[in-house]
Amino acid sequence: MTKRIAIIGAGPSGLAQLRAFESARKAGVEIPEIVCFEKQSNWGGLWNYTWRTGLDEYGEPVHGSMYRFLWSNGPKECLEFADYSFEEHFGRPIPSYPPRAVLHDYIAGRVEKSGVRKYVQFSTPVRWVSYSPETEKFTVTVKDQKKDETRSEEFDYVVVASGHFSTPNVPYFEGFEKFPGRVLHAHDFRDANEFVGKNILLVGSSYSAEDIGTQCFKYGAKSITFSYRTKPMGFNWPEGFTEKPLLTKVEGKTAYFKDGTSKEVDAIILCTGYQHHFPFLPDDLRLKTNNRLYPLNLYKGIFWQQNPKLIYIGMQDQYYTFNMFDAQAWYARDVILGRLSLPSAAEQDADIKSWRAREEVLANPFEAIDYQTEYMRDLLAATDYPFLDVDKVAALFKEWEHDKEHSILGYRDHSYVSVLTGNQAPVHHTRWMEALDDSLEAFLAIKEAAE
Repeated sequence: MTKRIAIIGAGPSGLAQLRAFESARKAGVEIPEIVCFEKQSNWGGLWNYTWRTGLDEYGEPVHGSMYRFLWSNGPKECLEFADYSFEEHFGRPIPSYPPRAVLHDYIAGRVEKSGVRKYVQFSTPVRWVSYSPETEKFTVTVKDQKKDETRSEEFDYVVVASGHFSTPNVPYFEGFEKFPGRVLHAHDFRDANEFVGKNILLVGSSYSAEDIGTQCFKYGAKSITFSYRTKPMGFNWPEGFTEKPLLTKVEGKTAYFKDGTSKEVDAIILCTGYQHHFPFLPDDLRLKTNNRLYPLNLYKGIFWQQNPKLIYIGMQDQYYTFNMFDAQAWYARDVILGRLSLPSAAEQDADIKSWRAREEVLANPFEAIDYQTEYMRDLLAATDYPFLDVDKVAALFKEWEHDKEHSILGYRDHSYVSVLTGNQAPVHHTRWMEALDDSLEAFLAIKEAAE
């Protein structure tokens, strides 16, 4: 009997799993029956931009945390699919820091070319997953939103590829209920134009705070104040930026910080992270972790220890992104196809603990990059995924870190060499701080005009 595989989510992780199986099929391998359930009306996951916040048209929590003017905050050369370069997709080299619409077009281009849309059921959120030890099968219950019908199906494997940047972690600070301006989480941030001329407080000291803060400044915010829990980001911020210890309370429009200082602010954006949230999974199947480079209970960062037929893709904290999801998906595929065998439960446990122990002593981002590079190397060595020179990718990540340290507002003006083609990306004709149109058409059309 043919195995059946359920994939939950058609974002970059789920699409990587679809692409992995389709690659094997096109090589003449008989693959299982695959069904991918996607709650949104199109694929792309977080790279789908929507104006909606809160609930979608069906009353479901809005998945997307994407904002209107987002540009890649890392070089595209570090996330390039090994089997589909940006040059192949666009027909020419493009600058290293594309806006979100360009990245979504690239993600979609590979899977459109692969012909995997036939596996995806859109507007179909997963309601519940259960496992029967007797039948050794999962029962997946889904809601077809367009038909307004709920149904259940049985599967041999379930791949959870629903991401972990969609359910916000929302802390409370004294005085929020009386603050006269907007208080929102980064998940609900959509358009920097809302904050033109305003003094913005961002609570948080990681990528969301950094990127939303610089974007608001780019589009005309009066000042940006970051509030950190443990340590400041420490970039060479220009005039108009301030870093403060953790917010303690708000009185009217005055924000008070742990060091005793205060600041008048017009809006507060909580860049306080996301929860790994799987409301469709029972406790015995549900990953419970914060954002770690190596979550516990996942062998190879993929297979659920208590039941390796449950697979998680993309659940790590990430330097590598699209190509790491590929590496995981190819490995998972080969286990499902019987090309790779999993070791004993004891060996899996020892391997997980070894990786986690190494993670816990990492001292800085450069060590973290090397760590995740070794993780990539470990996965890639076991499969037929096209060759990816991870040492060159790691070097690009480190160059990117140095560029950010040198100029937090100017690092996107740099260009890098593609690991796949060896070609240098062109320098974008417009400095990022002056490029106010983030559309695919403007990005490509302006580039052509400049040539």
